[in-house]
Amino acid sequence: MEELLPGLYRVEVPLPRNPLRSINSYVVRGKDRDLIVDTGMNREECASVLLQKLRELGVDLRRADFFITHLHADHLGLVSSLRSGDSLVYFNRPEAELLSSWERMGGVILLTGIPDEELLRMMQTHPGRLYGPGTLPPFTFVGEGSRIEVGEFSFTCVETPGHTRGHLCLYEPRRRLLLSGDHLLGDITPNLAPLSEEENPLGEYLRSLEKIASLDVELVLPGHRRPFRDHRARVEELKLHHRLRAEEVLSLLEEGRKTAYELASEMTWDLEGPWESFPPIQRWFATGEALAHLRYLEEEGRVRRVEEGDGIRWELG
Repeated sequence: MEELLPGLYRVEVPLPRNPLRSINSYVVRGKDRDLIVDTGMNREECASVLLQKLRELGVDLRRADFFITHLHADHLGLVSSLRSGDSLVYFNRPEAELLSSWERMGGVILLTGIPDEELLRMMQTHPGRLYGPGTLPPFTFVGEGSRIEVGEFSFTCVETPGHTRGHLCLYEPRRRLLLSGDHLLGDITPNLAPLSEEENPLGEYLRSLEKIASLDVELVLPGHRRPFRDHRARVEELKLHHRLRAEEVLSLLEEGRKTAYELASEMTWDLEGPWESFPPIQRWFATGEALAHLRYLEEEGRVRRVEEGDGIRWELG
C-alpha cells in the first residue's frame, strides 16, 4: 500500500496464479464517506489483503462507496461482499445488462472456430465464472460527464469503450489525475475481444485512446502495475502495437483462410512456450484478441469472413 497524494492510496491486491499478478485498488478518503475504486476477485487471497489494508487506513465499510471501472472479475468480484446496505456502487449501464447472462456470447463464439472440447475447458476455467461477485449489488449508474465528489477530490467519469463495452475512467482535472482502469496500462496491453458479431472493440479502443490523449493528465493510476506519467506517449505506443498486430494478422492470412482460433495459435504472444502449453483461459483471451483485429480489418474492408460448414473462416479482402 502507498499514499499517492493526501487522501488517495493505492492497494496492491494479489491475483494468485494469474499472469497479471495483482490489481490496484484505489482508496479515496472523504470527510463523511470513502470511495474504493475496484476490488479484486471474489476469492480469499484477494479479500484478506484488501480488508487488512482497509483496516490499516481506518476505512469503515459502512461509510464506503465503490466505483467499478468495468465488469471483469478482478475489478468487480469482491464488491458484493464488501458493500454495506448504504453503499453506492457506481457502474456503467451497458455492462450491467451483460452480467446477467453468459449466453449473450453465443453469436461471437461461431466466429472463433474454437473446437468444442477446448471451448468447454475455457469456459470451466474462466475467471468470470469462478471469481465473479455471485449476487450482483444494486448499481448506481454513471456515464460520460457524471461527477463523483469525495473529500478534496472531484472526479468526472469518462467513457472509454474498447477493453470492455462500457469501461469507465475517472478524471480529476484539478490534480490532473486519471484513474484509468484497464484502458491505459503502462507496460502491458489490455485484452480486446468482441462479445457479439457486430462489435468492433479495437475500433472503439483506438477512438477511446484519442479521447484520453486529449485530456490534461500528469499522473495515470492504472488498474495493473505501477502508476506512470506521459500518457500521450503511452497512447502512441499502444496505437503502434495494434497497427503492428493488424499487419501480423494480414501477413498470416496471406497463407490462406484461417479461423480466429487457428490465427491466434500462430500469432506472437508474450507467454512462454508453444501454443499447446498455454492455459485454456489464455488461449481464450488470445483468440478474442485475434478476433478483435479481424473485426477491425473487416470493417476496413481488408479481410472478409467466409462461412464453411457451421463455422467461420477469414481471408484477405
